[in-house]
Amino acid sequence: MSHEGIRIVSTEEAQRDLADEKLPIAAVTPQKIRVMKTEGTGVEIDWKDGHKSAWTFAWLRNACPCATCHEERDKSGRKPGAAKPKAQALLMLYEAPPRPVEVTPVGKYAVKFKWNDGHEAGIYSWEYLRRVCHCDACLTKREGTKA
Repeated sequence: MSHEGIRIVSTEEAQRDLADEKLPIAAVTPQKIRVMKTEGTGVEIDWKDGHKSAWTFAWLRNACPCATCHEERDKSGRKPGAAKPKAQALLMLYEAPPRPVEVTPVGKYAVKFKWNDGHEAGIYSWEYLRRVCHCDACLTKREGTKA
């Protein structure tokens, strides 16, 4: 008997997988998308189910869903959107805040950013963005599913 495809997960991962139930189509379909690239502030989405989500560019860059960023966050225990800890140095160099240089739609299911730090591997699907909405209602709902 082969054991390929068997994956051992922690209780936390199993609970997270259960929380990843399929969202209704209206919950992951944008009605209106605003990318405030010129202002340098962030992204706002009004969803077809009436919900509104907003993220700063810094939060989105720190929540990049690409495999490399996801793996790095998992290893360090950071949640999507949490900034990497800064290395302590005597002289801190200026680091420009994250901003997209380009914003490109990916089919009808996602958006892709080319960031000013050169990173451009993440594809932010509408479902991913809805799942990482950090408005008070969504945070409360997610906290409730963890209990």
